[in-house]
Amino acid sequence: MSTKDVMKLYDEYVMQTYTRVPFVIAKAKGSIVEDAGGKKYLDFFPGWAVSGVGHCNDRVVKAICKQAQNLIHVSNNYYSELQGTLAKKIIEHSFPGKVFFANSGAEANEGACKLARKYGHEKDRFEIITMQNSFHGRTLAMIAATGQDKVKTGFKPLPRGFVHVPFGDINALTQAISEKTIAIMLELIQCEGGINIASRDYITKIRKICNEKDIVLIFDEVQTGMGRTGAMFCYQNYGVEPDVMTLAKSLGGGVPIGAIVANSKFQNVLTPGTHASTFGGGPLVSAAALGVFEAIEEGNLIINAVAQGEYLLKQLKVLKQKYSTLIKEIRAMALIIGVELGIEGDGIYKKCMEEGLLINCTQKNVLRIMPALTVTKKEIDKAIAILEKIFGAIL
Repeated sequence: MSTKDVMKLYDEYVMQTYTRVPFVIAKAKGSIVEDAGGKKYLDFFPGWAVSGVGHCNDRVVKAICKQAQNLIHVSNNYYSELQGTLAKKIIEHSFPGKVFFANSGAEANEGACKLARKYGHEKDRFEIITMQNSFHGRTLAMIAATGQDKVKTGFKPLPRGFVHVPFGDINALTQAISEKTIAIMLELIQCEGGINIASRDYITKIRKICNEKDIVLIFDEVQTGMGRTGAMFCYQNYGVEPDVMTLAKSLGGGVPIGAIVANSKFQNVLTPGTHASTFGGGPLVSAAALGVFEAIEEGNLIINAVAQGEYLLKQLKVLKQKYSTLIKEIRAMALIIGVELGIEGDGIYKKCMEEGLLINCTQKNVLRIMPALTVTKKEIDKAIAILEKIFGAIL
């Protein structure tokens, strides 16, 4: 079908909940995608970081194909070898505890909040502190948790019990804690919020507060997990373990998955009848996620993420020196990079697409660059050349 024909289908039959560009991806491999007309693009924001090990990674594709011929779905009333194996793999790479599987980051975050409330319900502790500029998902509870007013418009009244404080301000956080507080939930890197990176001191102090006040510390690693920050999980860069961690996006390598990881203290808070997910942790997605782990481990992709992240940051800093009136600041951790502009970035984002580079613009003026862990120096050089061409045309 032509791009026009596909767009017509969407106009007639698909709810218009996304701002889409007139672009149909027909196929993809690694960091290269191809549209319906055969034009190829360099993808430096693969599926909102879902395709973290590259589009159609060989190990993930092989795992999916093999499993699809054997068993696609099994009810969670029964046991599934792959779900158990995946849970073990996650725990081996994180901290002692147990895993609950869902279908998305929003589901995982909502489940984590349910866990916290269940833990505190006997003492009527239900408030959860989150951060301004955060993003935790699109369910009613998670837009209430999200610290951005724009996602709440039209949906009030929202579930109560969420308190928002400035990100990075430990004094504001301390003052917000009350006898009702049961959890603190935050992203170590606010990706949707503009690539705002928490300091080590800030996270260390939050951990200490949670220990002292018996508060559940929840890290939302939906976008930062699975090697992107130079460690399997971002918290490992801080030397601080959460009580609960949520995962999604890159964990499935392209298929829908979410996960709640709870440490030993909280691993049995959710009991039969208190939480469930029909499709959570099914054989197909578990096989895919195990393929992601295999790709990362056997392909040394975390090492590559660190090396290529350093190279990409170095090249972006060169652009910053050359185009200092356009680029205000660069914030980065391995392959999560935000380029804050002195102008609105929508035009640059669209020009990049025209030139064959797919990136993202968030918070109106922050270019979000998050290539796959398989990215090469050659691909980075091509992306930088496109950015330089566009910046040069502006000045």
